[in-house]
Amino acid sequence: MSDRYLDFANSGVGGWLAGTLGLPRPSPLRRRAEAGAAPVGPLLLGGSARLSPLLHGLAERWGVELHSKAQDGARYGGLIFDASDIADVASATGLYRYFHETVRRLDPHGRMLVIGRPPEDTATVEGEALQRGLEGFVRSLAKEAREGGTAQLLRVAAGAEEAAASSLAFFLSPRSAYVSGQVVTISGTAAPASTEPRRVLITGASRGIGEAMARLFAAEGYAGTALDAPGAETDLRVLADQIGAEALSLDITAADAAERLVSAARAAGGYDAVVHNAGITRDRTLARMSATEWDSVMAVNLGAPLALTRALLEAGLIRSNGRIVAVSSLSGIAGNKGQANYALSKAGWIGAVRRLAAEAGDGITVNAVAPGFIETRMTAAIPFAIREAGRRMNSLGQGGQPIDVAETALWLAEPDNGGVNGAVVRVCGQSLLGA
Repeated sequence: MSDRYLDFANSGVGGWLAGTLGLPRPSPLRRRAEAGAAPVGPLLLGGSARLSPLLHGLAERWGVELHSKAQDGARYGGLIFDASDIADVASATGLYRYFHETVRRLDPHGRMLVIGRPPEDTATVEGEALQRGLEGFVRSLAKEAREGGTAQLLRVAAGAEEAAASSLAFFLSPRSAYVSGQVVTISGTAAPASTEPRRVLITGASRGIGEAMARLFAAEGYAGTALDAPGAETDLRVLADQIGAEALSLDITAADAAERLVSAARAAGGYDAVVHNAGITRDRTLARMSATEWDSVMAVNLGAPLALTRALLEAGLIRSNGRIVAVSSLSGIAGNKGQANYALSKAGWIGAVRRLAAEAGDGITVNAVAPGFIETRMTAAIPFAIREAGRRMNSLGQGGQPIDVAETALWLAEPDNGGVNGAVVRVCGQSLLGA
């Protein structure tokens, strides 16, 4: 769906008028389609040298320059400050100085990363306070970013430096265009490299976010199983034919759903990644909501996916070093009038991924993405005033696209991303709601 204000504010006359009237002028985001999938350089690294060897190796692989000292007149596609050694108030001055002196050198659509440690891993109260304080700093920095810029905090545990590679690549690249102000903890070790083809199961795959996921995973070389309800079978089969995936028409709430999915998974040789995207809304205030509206949302959005996950795990059909990704929602974090059923089901995934992350074992990680306002057919039906508020009430001043959620799910599903586990990553342009 077209964002007419975004187009107008970036036109010649519209841009002039927006500037004259002091209206917001959000920058159209540059995603993979416009700028490629790799980080955009040059990059500037400051602070601790803890991740310097890893970053220099990655920069060489990406084909970008990495500077340890700002070059005269240079502008940067990414600013990285390693704050791992900040343990007292005095040492935090270096964080201020770095961004004070460099933030104006960030190119449009630039990326800012702060590297820290898990606060609980520090030795003193002051150290934990400062490492925890980085979260507030980064979220403020993200709100000060201009022209499509973003900022994130990566907390890298001791010994997990190599496991940070996948996250560094994602957050420094155009793939993370609509992700900002996020805090991600990286622990564990990097997964061993594998050349084996990977297979992904994506539910709710026939349209919208699910379709974007299916297309992106296929483009990245995954063998796909695209699942959707029988009512969407026509669209599902068209999509599957286009991307070379297997179409699986299945009501995930049916009594025999787990049995049928296990049979399909066994025939496919198991899955390396499972993405639970299927979901419905039945919006109504609680006083007016019927029991059927409550039950159907809870079953499709939470109960059935959890049962299917349990069945696949018990049957050993999520392969070693597998990935489970669930689609939560900003509504589950902040709540939303008329969506008590939907908010409970989506907030439920936040608890579920944390528990499953600890229990899955065999190198399997479990994470969630929480989309904010994404331009889909569902949001197109929202009344105009509410739709515009949803678009503008974030730091990037616009709605996201289905590809933004797909890119984040793909990053969480990558085989070398074993260091991120039990996380909930918001894809919302740093929405002002639920922050």
